[in-house]
Amino acid sequence: MKYMNASLLLAVSASVLFAQTPAPPGPLTIDLPQALARARQFGGQVQSANLALAQAAQDRIQAKAATLPQASAVTEYLYTEGNGTPTGVFVANNGVHVYTGQGVVHQDLMPLILNGAQLRAAAAEAVARARVDVAARGLNATVIQNYYAIADALRKLDNASLSITEATHFVDLTRQQEAGGEVAHADVVKAQTQLQQRQIELTEARTSLAKAKIALAVLIFPDPQTDFSIKDDLDQTEAMPQLPEARAQAVAGNPDVKAANALVDLAGYDIKVARYAYLPTIGLDFLYGLNSNVVGWHDNDGNRNIGAGAQITVNVPVWNWGATKSRVKQAELRQDQARLDLSLAQRQLQASVATAHAEADGALAQVKLLQDGMTFAAESLRLTLLRYQAGESTAFEVADAQTTLKQARDAYDDGLARYRVAVANLRTLMGTL
Repeated sequence: MKYMNASLLLAVSASVLFAQTPAPPGPLTIDLPQALARARQFGGQVQSANLALAQAAQDRIQAKAATLPQASAVTEYLYTEGNGTPTGVFVANNGVHVYTGQGVVHQDLMPLILNGAQLRAAAAEAVARARVDVAARGLNATVIQNYYAIADALRKLDNASLSITEATHFVDLTRQQEAGGEVAHADVVKAQTQLQQRQIELTEARTSLAKAKIALAVLIFPDPQTDFSIKDDLDQTEAMPQLPEARAQAVAGNPDVKAANALVDLAGYDIKVARYAYLPTIGLDFLYGLNSNVVGWHDNDGNRNIGAGAQITVNVPVWNWGATKSRVKQAELRQDQARLDLSLAQRQLQASVATAHAEADGALAQVKLLQDGMTFAAESLRLTLLRYQAGESTAFEVADAQTTLKQARDAYDDGLARYRVAVANLRTLMGTL
């Protein structure tokens, strides 16, 4: 009795322990918007574009800093060969030994008047920001394709499993028929061959699913080995916008067009900055510190050594063999190229929207036909099996009907995936995904 109570206590303790232990988390389940968000976070193209944007932001900061006074410290020792005079060999120097230790504040006056460099840096930052959206939009297409490749592969895996069940049933049927002396052994062999083919297709379906998941995991996870599953929305249909509405939404928020517009603006500022080379440059310097033949607050005669000074420098360009004119012309050519690229981007956008819209419409119409084809194939297999049991059809006809049904199921799922991809691509172009 004593041992029974101890065993009971141990069992109760173990049950309480297991009840308190949390169940291990299952694989992460994501939908398409989540996959797209993860791709923007972990996608190499987007990360690269974000780094370029960060660099452009630093260029803008530097352009702003160039308009502000610059402070520096100058320390210098100048030695001149002596010749018995106070200045030594070089007349321009004011002593054989010259010591300099000064704080200098320098200000370029022209950037305060001409703000083209700042505007160019801001335009370059706008281009980089638009390219982040372009990279994300380009990555969307790959993620959408891979996402629905997984959904399609999952459906085909189910189809392969169902086909194995049907093929196994046919094997059992032929064996029963053979045992009753109603069919030859060749029918059993045909049924077994059909089952083996279905098993091969199941293995291929599993491999296709694994490859599709790896292709998506590389884009949306830092570790491609992360276990995850997706939400199957292949059966969902949605109202398609009219083509004019789709085009209007696409033009309003398309990153390719935004980037092309930003490049036109940037090229305009490049022209403006290139023309600055025709203008003089003006610099203002304020100096405070030591510039003397001795180091100290006073010289040998007791005069104060530390003092302040200021200078204005004007540099007027006169001749540089046409280099400035060439740079201006080069900037104008870049602007012409940017305008051409903008026109091409706008036309390409219109064509892409029309193509995506037509693809979605065609895929939706095809889905209904494929669904009817699957229904007809299933009915054909049912009738063929009944005829086979009645001795009115052959094993080859049953095998052919099973293969046709398997192909019809796969074709229907392919059609669903094609429709969902087309809709997602159209929504991406419209900026609603």
